[in-house]
Amino acid sequence: MNHVRRRPRVLLVSHYYPPHLGGIENVVRNEALHLARHGAEVTVLTSGDHAGIHHEDGVRVVRVAASNVVERRSGVPFPLFSPALLPAALRWARHADVVHVHDCLYASSWAAGLAAAATRTPTVVTQHVGMVAHPSALVRAVQRVVYAVAGRPQLRRARRVLTVNADVAAFVRRLGARAEARHHLANGVDTGLFRPAADPAERAAARARLGLPAGRTLVLFAGRLVPKKGYDLLLDAHAGDAAYDLVFAGDGDAAALAGRSGVHHLGSLSAEDLADAYRACDVFALPSTAEGFPLTVQEAMASGLPVVTTDDPGYAPYGLDRGVALLVPRTVPALRAALDGLVADPAGRAATGAAARAFAEASFGWDRHVTALLGHYGDAGRG
Repeated sequence: MNHVRRRPRVLLVSHYYPPHLGGIENVVRNEALHLARHGAEVTVLTSGDHAGIHHEDGVRVVRVAASNVVERRSGVPFPLFSPALLPAALRWARHADVVHVHDCLYASSWAAGLAAAATRTPTVVTQHVGMVAHPSALVRAVQRVVYAVAGRPQLRRARRVLTVNADVAAFVRRLGARAEARHHLANGVDTGLFRPAADPAERAAARARLGLPAGRTLVLFAGRLVPKKGYDLLLDAHAGDAAYDLVFAGDGDAAALAGRSGVHHLGSLSAEDLADAYRACDVFALPSTAEGFPLTVQEAMASGLPVVTTDDPGYAPYGLDRGVALLVPRTVPALRAALDGLVADPAGRAATGAAARAFAEASFGWDRHVTALLGHYGDAGRG
């Protein structure tokens, strides 16, 4: 792999990629664009309604035809690829110096792993999540089988296994990722796109664009409306006479929000519109479980919002203190008390939001992320 340090040829593999909306796909897109800007030749292998290859800002995007029937019917983001997946993976793994797979749960990851083994191309895996506590016993059982049958071998073979929090690090360790391969690497955040409002006028304009009220304190939730994310806890914590409104950005159980006073649903938003939503609001709340440090928390911090989220051990590698974010028990009373306290204390909100922005700039910038990633690629190539 003599060319990695000069101009690495990187194959990024993700089950979805924009315009499909979601956290992993946004991470992969930004990773691809910033790697290209750092001089890498980047190919993304992903799903699409139709097969094809196109170029976007120096990134080659290879789409294999896939059906999203599973996601439409059950909400589980699991594309069903056409038989063309493995040949495409073999072609582009052979071309690459390193194959970088995002999450080992998906068919695209399995095909890329097989292709990398067949072509003897070094593999890097970024594992974003562990076992998802889905309400369906069948989905939980399928996860266990998939990780045991397909995930475990891939994690054991990988030259580098990158994790975003302590919970996922423990998960990949249990699945057999080698100690010398395991490394912590935070997701990057575009701190130019996700930034605080410049002044009250910009905040007011963002509210107007999104159809949000001008005279209320707004608490934002960004994520899918599923129990894992805790949107139901947030609704329960929002008493009828609360001094703030709730704003939900994301799809899922929209019926649960309908007809509720002081509740606004924006639906799924593009990254640009979501950045506007952060600037329009005053507080960010995400009482999720088993997520560690979700990307939306990083984006909210970069946007200068005080954050209320679950006191999860996954935050441990980041050294996050209580002056940067409020980490609370995942209960309705704790959530209600934290939100009521922030809403009643504008000066405290401003101080916490400023500390969050400073932390994000120091910890999550894309240049920092890509520099570390290129180092991992080089190390993977040397075995």
